[in-house]
Amino acid sequence: MLSRLLKEHQAKQNERKELQERRRREAIAAATSLTEALVDHLNVGVAQAYVNQRKLDHEVKTLQVQAGQFAKQTAQWISMVEGFNQALKEIGDVENWARSIEMDMRTIATALEYVHKGQLQTS
Repeated sequence: MLSRLLKEHQAKQNERKELQERRRREAIAAATSLTEALVDHLNVGVAQAYVNQRKLDHEVKTLQVQAGQFAKQTAQWISMVEGFNQALKEIGDVENWARSIEMDMRTIATALEYVHKGQLQTS
């Protein structure tokens, strides 16, 4: 009877150990599953942040290139406007020169007419 009680006690202890071991393995599996789920969730966020950062980097590079092109274009426009202003000044200078020559020619023509009339009257 004592040996039977001992065997039953040992069998119950073995069952408890097996049950405890099974529960420990289940707890480890559940913790592992939870950890993997949390890591996967975090990785999705990190991956999205990485993708967004790459898009932003690409946009920044594109914007830098476009800003450089715009600066070159603006410099060309400024140069053209300055050239146009210079041409207008030169046209104004030529116009003033032409007026001056015209006035001189009129003065000479008037003087020649006066001289010519004076010679006609004395003859």
